[in-house]
Amino acid sequence: MNVDDLRSRYDYDRWANARLMSVSERLTPEEFTREIGGGKGSVRNTLVHILSAESGWLARCGGPERGPKLNPQDFPTLASVKDAWKQVDQHMIDFLATLSDEDLQRTIAFSLDGPEPLKMPLGEMMEHAANHAVHHRGQVSLILRMLGQEPGDIDLLIHYAEKRGMIAW
Repeated sequence: MNVDDLRSRYDYDRWANARLMSVSERLTPEEFTREIGGGKGSVRNTLVHILSAESGWLARCGGPERGPKLNPQDFPTLASVKDAWKQVDQHMIDFLATLSDEDLQRTIAFSLDGPEPLKMPLGEMMEHAANHAVHHRGQVSLILRMLGQEPGDIDLLIHYAEKRGMIAW
């Protein structure tokens, strides 16, 4: 893995997040926050979880501090989620621009609520954060379908094909 690989992965993340938020704009405010199950219960809660995790992992790796875990109640609308996400996306772009391939091997200590800190290379932590979002976007897709919305295909392959002009959404 190198920095260009990570930049590409986070480019995909921004693309996939934007697609899900675009479909989420079709929801009523009540549907956006409706507890259905799967993921973190609602579209809003699951999107905020993804956002909180990405900003938290970025902070652990040396990006701007996130502060406490984000609370879905602080994001009553999709617009409030999108506004926060723009900021986190820019922080990620800025942070990735500062990294060299050698930086990805730097060991970072962090905690997962256990007594002993864990240690992992920065590159693996950043890769985990991107992969974590994939899992939860699948949950958001399912919740959207349960609300009668079709989120479309947000696979990495579709992202690459769209970037190459092979398909359009």
